[in-house]
Amino acid sequence: MARQTAPHTGTPRAAPSGPDAPHRPAAPGAAASLARCRDLVEPALRKAVRGLHPVPCRIASHAFGWCEPDGTPSAGDGGKGVRPALVVLAAEAVGARAELAVPGAVAIELIHTFSLMHDDIMDGDGRRRNRDSAWKSFGTGPALLAGDALFALGVRTLAEVGGARGAEAVRQLAATLEELVHGQADDEAFETRPWTGPNAVGLGEYRAMADRKTGALLGCATALGPVLAGAPSPLTAALTRAGRQWGLAFQAIDDVLGIWGEPSVTGKPVHSDLRRAKKTLPLLGAMTMDPAFGARLERLIEEGDLADDACLRQVADLAEKSGGRAYALREARARVAAAREHLRAVPLAAAAVDELLALSQLFLDRRV
Repeated sequence: MARQTAPHTGTPRAAPSGPDAPHRPAAPGAAASLARCRDLVEPALRKAVRGLHPVPCRIASHAFGWCEPDGTPSAGDGGKGVRPALVVLAAEAVGARAELAVPGAVAIELIHTFSLMHDDIMDGDGRRRNRDSAWKSFGTGPALLAGDALFALGVRTLAEVGGARGAEAVRQLAATLEELVHGQADDEAFETRPWTGPNAVGLGEYRAMADRKTGALLGCATALGPVLAGAPSPLTAALTRAGRQWGLAFQAIDDVLGIWGEPSVTGKPVHSDLRRAKKTLPLLGAMTMDPAFGARLERLIEEGDLADDACLRQVADLAEKSGGRAYALREARARVAAAREHLRAVPLAAAAVDELLALSQLFLDRRV
């Protein structure tokens, strides 16, 4: 199906298929899609951040990788911009112009960065993307304030769209924020729950938490473009479901990296999730694959010291031998496949869908 924009609705019409169908050029790779979307969105993002009070502005600019703590311009890595790209590509998937999605893309990146700044404070993570995190560089209070400023700015950015589409976009974002808080609260609470017994965290609870904590934001990203385009609800719903599946895949890989990831890739110390005894998918999957794993894990934690690298290596090795790492990787692949099916179930612009699918491969290709 080639993208053909119908009047007003932005709904693409199905194109001929089979051997007589016109040739469609291959979609650009994920890197090209990210660069194109970043070039479109970043000027508006920078303009929005410059409107903040000078103190939150500098902290936010540091968090985005635009400057050093003293304000000196930086060429550092501010992230790939996956979520804003999802907003733009989802709008194109329903036949809309990319420019229509810019307010949604700016808002989603503001909210994403706000959540990372607050997460780092709650988790005590002093590193983010191979540099000191915001609270480490500027202090807890100023970092909290800057995060709050980004939160407010994200909501305002969508509210300023106005009309019924702007109102629906704000509603979508508000619902997502509520889910984010729910998921983060569950994730924090899981850390104090036992590994075995009647009060242990089950896979169903974990997936519900991950869907809220990570899936909700990616689902919002793939919803905002269609919402701002005024797309029919079946198209918006399919893209939202795909985004949530990608969120679960992203979280699964993130959990793998939290145990076995290289610090040069993750920007955090090795075994960072194990140090906090986080209930992550590889560990819960290992318990499913090897029923004796939970008791051995509890014994290691009770008899060892999670501040000790040797103990952490033992836990990581045990989780891998019990099948936890392979379980999480299978889960990620299954979620990406499920997202693909959601996109194929409705008439979307094929070129944009190809770009979305290429982008989703990044969730699996992060070095593990």
